[in-house]
Amino acid sequence: MTRRPRSWLPSLRVPGLGGVQVERVRVAEEAALHVQRRAGGGEPFLLVHGLASNLRLWDGVAAGLARRGHEVVAVDLRGHGRSDKPDRGYDITTVTDDLVQLVASLGVDRPVAVGQSWGANVVLELGWRSPELVRGVACIDGGWIELQRRFRDWEPCLRALAPPSTAGRSAADLEAELRARHPDWPEAGIAGALACYERRPDGTVRPWLESRHHVEILRSLWEHQPSIRYPEVKVPVLLVSAEGDPETDSTWAADRRRQVEEAAAALPVVRVRWMKGDHDLHAQQPEQVAGLLHDAVADGFFRP
Repeated sequence: MTRRPRSWLPSLRVPGLGGVQVERVRVAEEAALHVQRRAGGGEPFLLVHGLASNLRLWDGVAAGLARRGHEVVAVDLRGHGRSDKPDRGYDITTVTDDLVQLVASLGVDRPVAVGQSWGANVVLELGWRSPELVRGVACIDGGWIELQRRFRDWEPCLRALAPPSTAGRSAADLEAELRARHPDWPEAGIAGALACYERRPDGTVRPWLESRHHVEILRSLWEHQPSIRYPEVKVPVLLVSAEGDPETDSTWAADRRRQVEEAAAALPVVRVRWMKGDHDLHAQQPEQVAGLLHDAVADGFFRP
């Protein structure tokens, strides 16, 4: 059975969203994806969110790229946001199949595929499998994620990274918590984070991504080994990693740096950029991320 979501967008004003075309694109018999598209004559970009996220987290980046003249397509992956929520198909292979079909159906001419976190692993898989379909891949604080390095067995991984419960949380409380946790985020980032949740008639929220599907995706990510792909990736890869606070995040930061360095050493055509910030760089610093992506096209890193 496929669940089709009711529409809910947070009641926040987000600047720079004019000229957005909303589409639903069928990518498989069981799934149609919700897409936001911005027209432009420049090189196109495909924006792919992370686990339990949604396309609205890309609003600021998409607006920045559109102002620079690019065509931009942002997508809610299956199970997320306002896309269909079928009972199956949450492994990385199937999610990548969805993107292949999406690009073909929309007729987008070799976009730069940009992903964040789990979505970065997905777009790296896309670049490895279908290099003719994209002109390059950009990985925002992901793409190098190999959970088996931290969790040798699946059960400890599930215990550590299981989706948190939001049962009974009100939309107002959730918004207040997000604003307190991310005081430096622009309004587009806050609105995007709120859009990860369905607002129920009683004023409480629940994630658009069902818990069982969250676990299926997490298991697939735990099994994924992008390092096996690195030497065979034929398209240019831009790695953008967050630099967290070394005093509070020293172990994780050291592990992330090691994984980024290993990826950079193995990928045939690669560029690495580090940014001060948190895991959701695209929501926290959308203009800087948009600038990095545009520059990588403008200076020829992502080949025409």
